[in-house]
Amino acid sequence: MTWLVPLPVVMPLLGAAVAMLLRRHPGLQRGVSLVVLGATLAVAVALLALTATGEPLTVAVGGWAAPMGIVLVADRLAALMLVVSAAVTLCVLVYSIGQGMAGGNDVTPVAVYHPAYLILTAGVTNAFLAGDLFNLYVGFEILLAASYVLITMGATRSRIRDGTTYVVVSLLSSLIFLTAIGLTYAATGTLNLAQLAGRLDALPDGLQLALQSMLLLAFGIKAAVFPLSAWLPDSYPTAIAPVTAVFAGLLTKVGVYAIIRTQTLLFPDGPAANVLLVAALLTMIVGILGAVAQSDIKRLLSFTLVSHIGYMLFGIGLASDAGLSGAIYYVVHHIIIQTTLFLAAGLIERRGGSTSLDRLGGLARLTPVLAVLFFLPALNLAGIPPFSGFFGKLGLLQAGVAEGGALAWILVAGSVVTSLLTLYAIGRVWNLAFWRTPRLPVPADRVRALPRLMVGATLALVVLGTGLTVVSGPLFDVTGRAATELLDREPYVRAVFGEAP
Repeated sequence: MTWLVPLPVVMPLLGAAVAMLLRRHPGLQRGVSLVVLGATLAVAVALLALTATGEPLTVAVGGWAAPMGIVLVADRLAALMLVVSAAVTLCVLVYSIGQGMAGGNDVTPVAVYHPAYLILTAGVTNAFLAGDLFNLYVGFEILLAASYVLITMGATRSRIRDGTTYVVVSLLSSLIFLTAIGLTYAATGTLNLAQLAGRLDALPDGLQLALQSMLLLAFGIKAAVFPLSAWLPDSYPTAIAPVTAVFAGLLTKVGVYAIIRTQTLLFPDGPAANVLLVAALLTMIVGILGAVAQSDIKRLLSFTLVSHIGYMLFGIGLASDAGLSGAIYYVVHHIIIQTTLFLAAGLIERRGGSTSLDRLGGLARLTPVLAVLFFLPALNLAGIPPFSGFFGKLGLLQAGVAEGGALAWILVAGSVVTSLLTLYAIGRVWNLAFWRTPRLPVPADRVRALPRLMVGATLALVVLGTGLTVVSGPLFDVTGRAATELLDREPYVRAVFGEAP
């Protein structure tokens, strides 16, 4: 069944080509995109089932065996990320169709939306399956090239201005990553991740630290880790709602995934663990303090996005089975919940005419369904029991307590404070936007009804996010096994080479 491995990359690319050919037929474009992403989700689920044995699936592209050729590797972690990303991108696509963006208007050039969206999906899946550093770089560049189109779609002044910041920062991180790739190849003679797992250990400690630092710097920018996160709150909120949602929920997690993969496979005993823990604490605290200070829902959610990246770094920095398991669980949880909240923010903007807390009010009485669609994922984000956010944070706190070091205990305290401030921030949004009577009337021409597809797509993600609570036990079992495989490294190397190189 190894022939399934490249399909999550190939199908969106072929779908993008077909969608471009059908640029004059928006209905057919929508159909192609839905079929492709639905098929991608089905293949991802199949890969997750096939990797349940603990043995990764590999494909040597073009028949060129590793390390000379390009190798795609689907292990338990990659398959899990494929399933979550495919589910999220499919729901966001349905939301965008309901919004009318894919049906044509005078603001958005819809002919390029579906091809760009499918290319973005291909870049994300390629990054998850990449078996060498350069192919990981290619995956990032594919998704970034598509994201440049999507984030500036509509070409309004604010989107061009803030999109320019996003482009410049992304190019900088790509340049650092490419430099790190060149230095790694010069030092080891290979870029294959499985082969690097053996060769990097033989390098001097100083050179290992330099390579590790450059990769962490590149991935830290992409994942919006403090102090490399200042670009995100200014870039994401101005884009159209579906683009903001998929960027916030998914793209930063590709950077987190790259950190997990390289830290566990290439630098399992590297000296940067304490640096990751310090960055995790600062990311949590600074991000949530920024969220508390915001008066716009989209910017507030952007800062909470930055803040909760710190929880994932917390688990990665602990470098234990429990820590990595909690980090992977939290990545899955956060992709779904953060995407849902940004979709709900798009519904708030459509129904209330604004996302400014100074102008909103009374939405709970005006649209009770919208209140539910925001309330449930907001509580989930804050980690209120019995939602999945509570279990994810609890798993990380238990891992920190088990670690027992001073820095780990500080992280435990910081995590609790961040969770409380998150609850305060989303409680403030609820009180101002949903409960109180609006102080400033919203012009009638800015208030629009909510299309059923937009509500349905958001509801699907709300159900999925809430459903994580029910399957938290099995999901923790999957993430625990994935963490064990990551720290072992042997299954990954054996799958690529047949034996340790």
